[in-house]
Amino acid sequence: MCYACRTFHLGFCYDTMTSCNLKYQQSCAIENIYILTKKGRSMYFYSRLSCMFNCEDINFLSFGKKIELICCKHNDYCNIPEGS
Repeated sequence: MCYACRTFHLGFCYDTMTSCNLKYQQSCAIENIYILTKKGRSMYFYSRLSCMFNCEDINFLSFGKKIELICCKHNDYCNIPEGS
């Protein structure tokens, strides 16, 4: 079981918090979205929580945005961001 929320910020789901059951080759996923400042620093914006196929920990960097993908399946509901 994993949490599922399209817009999660500071311990609160701004959408509807639901859950999803892991299927074969799925993991719980946290996508942390950051905004890049003019000085090149990243500032946390919000997270997405979901079940994801073929999930791998990775960082994506695009113009003005950074996405950090963190995967887990070691226990139920492991995809809640730390500090929430």
